[in-house]
Amino acid sequence: MAGMIVKEDIEKVRASADLYDIVSADVTLKASGAGTFMGLCPFHDEKTPSFSVRPTMGVWHCFGCGRGGDLFGYVEEHENVGFGEAVGILADKYHIELHYDSEGPQKPQGSTRSRLLEANEEAQRFFVSQIMTSDALAARKLLGGRNFSQADSEQFGCGFAPRGWDNLVRHLASKGFTQKEMLDAGLARQGQRGIYDYFRGRVTWPIRDSTGRTLGFGARMLFDDDTIQAKYINTPDTQLYRKNQVLYGIDLAKTAIVKKRQVVIVEGYTDVMACHLAGIDTAVATCGTAFGLEHAKIVRRLIADDSLGGIQLVGPVKGSRVIFTFDGDAAGQKAALHAFGLDGSFLTQTFVAVADDNLDPCDLRIQRGDAAVRALVEKPQPLYDFVIDTAIDAFDTQYTTGRMGAVKAVAPIIAQIRDRSLVDMYARKAARHIGVEGELMSRETMAARRQAHVRDEDAYAVRPSRQRYEPERGTQAMANAQMAQRRGLQRQDAMQQGYFKIDDAVFICEQQFMGILIQIPRAVNADMAQQLSEESFVTPVFRSLFQVFETVGGLPAEDMPQGLWMHNLIKGAGPALEPVINELAVMPLPLPQPDTENTSERASDEQPAHTAAAVQLRPASDTEKQYASELLVRLLDMGFMRKIAYAKSRMNRLPDGEEKFKLLGSITTMETARKDLQAQIFGNTVG
Repeated sequence: MAGMIVKEDIEKVRASADLYDIVSADVTLKASGAGTFMGLCPFHDEKTPSFSVRPTMGVWHCFGCGRGGDLFGYVEEHENVGFGEAVGILADKYHIELHYDSEGPQKPQGSTRSRLLEANEEAQRFFVSQIMTSDALAARKLLGGRNFSQADSEQFGCGFAPRGWDNLVRHLASKGFTQKEMLDAGLARQGQRGIYDYFRGRVTWPIRDSTGRTLGFGARMLFDDDTIQAKYINTPDTQLYRKNQVLYGIDLAKTAIVKKRQVVIVEGYTDVMACHLAGIDTAVATCGTAFGLEHAKIVRRLIADDSLGGIQLVGPVKGSRVIFTFDGDAAGQKAALHAFGLDGSFLTQTFVAVADDNLDPCDLRIQRGDAAVRALVEKPQPLYDFVIDTAIDAFDTQYTTGRMGAVKAVAPIIAQIRDRSLVDMYARKAARHIGVEGELMSRETMAARRQAHVRDEDAYAVRPSRQRYEPERGTQAMANAQMAQRRGLQRQDAMQQGYFKIDDAVFICEQQFMGILIQIPRAVNADMAQQLSEESFVTPVFRSLFQVFETVGGLPAEDMPQGLWMHNLIKGAGPALEPVINELAVMPLPLPQPDTENTSERASDEQPAHTAAAVQLRPASDTEKQYASELLVRLLDMGFMRKIAYAKSRMNRLPDGEEKFKLLGSITTMETARKDLQAQIFGNTVG
């Protein structure tokens, strides 16, 4: 077993890493309240954002699937690695040198995943270094014949894999990589005479993730004597590379996709190059496989959803589109039908762009220039219309038999549309195109729908949303509205949590206090908090959390980093209570955003600035301290009430005498203490 990473280095990584930066590489995050960002969960398929991130807290939680944790936990989940590898990945990203326990075994040469990434990056450097050699003349001719200059090839990382048996293998070995690492990265294969280069005699393209890390390669045949007959080959599935989870060009297009909320999906590497060079900077392509559900999830998380007043805008929404550039031939039509089946995976309407003469973007650029490529995607046809019209146009509808054949062919297609609000409209539109009665088309469509057991969805349904507390000032009416809004959000917090199904005043008070304790511990009065005990909490989960609070030593020191406070709580809680802490950490509190947070985070959905102040436990505002004290008083007050009620019940069962008289004195003492406690915060107005 490798030596353990020293604790100081782990905390250095925790303090340097920006959770917003890490998560937003995969998910488009939008501001949602004080210091909170929401997006579509990367760990399960969803249409309504339930994935919450609190960068200043260093914690994330999905209210849909229940996953959550800190920044290390996110990397572990997303990269499918252990804790040590997650620390290593973040240390590499933020250029932090890790040290290992000197009493343990020697420092490892690198985690399996990080070594595979390093091997791919070295292979990419090797391929690029070979593109100008004499052996690579065929590669340069192929790229040049597609109107790509040397500078264009360099921009997209085009390279050349030499024709020899093991050129790359020998190069990687000279850099310290083992044969197993080469095989595991998909760069080499095992032969009878040893391992050999998988990519040989081909022009190569690096396939990267959205952060620019090379996960694998695509390669095109150049020579007739190539032992692999496939025109294009890709890295086989590895720990890094999954063909159904990668999109070529995503590293180049991601920023534009998020900004424009548009993506253009093409069919090949050279098509991506042609689009970008023509000014279509949102173009990506699949890698040796059809566009599938996992690709749709990637696109949807980047584009996110459109909403207005809780009603989803399903399109066509100006500027927000998913555009496929299919060929108009049989293969392109088959691809369109496949994408048609995935259309429900998108929250914006999908479109199809088909050039005249069925030219792909690369050939279109060669023959007609950049302007023609731009024009191709400027006026696309909705995917529904493209697929339906293609099916109808296969029949000669001037004859009765042709019209009925078109009805029978198109009805099952329209029936696949899951949004019931669109089915009838498309059925009537198809009927007009074919030249038959709308009733006939609708009847055939609904019969096909029942036979296929299509589930109805309503894209225009109003979505529930997590409310945001907005402070009100001025008149008594405004104050009452403010209190009603606070209580509404308190009740919503109680209803939406997933760890204890109950909704009453006691639960709300305990939940809100635990939220304050986790999120803003410096708001809690230390002297008053010392009066709390396990008996102060009725709800079992919060009683257990209070035990965790005592286990970690009570309230944290003012100079403790926020991430370390969360780490200590989660470590003390264990796996059973960790999801509860994560959920409480991102729970919106019914409080206005303090000015101190405005200095460390930008309003709107821009990336928050990561500062040292954001890492430390921030000081609490006066409003937050007041709210924490109100909750504390209520907890202690309810504790007194329970003790007094128990004492009175016991006293009523006792006969007259000294014991009953002492119990009466104890009740009087507790009632006095209760009034004194209330007076500390509420004065004489609360009784």
